Amino acid sequence: MLEGKAVVRETDMPEALQSHVMELAYRALDLHEVSDFQSIAHFIKQKFDEDYGAAWHCVVGEDFGSCITHLCGSFMFFRVGMMEFLVFKDGKDLRESKDEAIGVQQKAGQV
Repeated sequence: MLEGKAVVRETDMPEALQSHVMELAYRALDLHEVSDFQSIAHFIKQKFDEDYGAAWHCVVGEDFGSCITHLCGSFMFFRVGMMEFLVFKDGKDLRESKDEAIGVQQKAGQV
């Protein structure tokens, strides 16, 4: 595990989501080699997709640039030690719950 306190550099996420993504980051660092950025990013993305619906993205590394478009309330850029994490959602509105999205898909299949 990488030691250190998470330092938020920029975010527009609600505090509950911020806490969740940082918890997942620490869990991913426990499960994967610190140098395995792809597995760490995949773990966080997969968990957020499961909990909050699809279209989440996660970038992990020590030095990267980015230029993204994201939904309001879904962006967080933070650092743990020398490792940086960028998590954001693209696609449907964050206020639409996963259950609502599943309901819409089921109705579409019945028509």
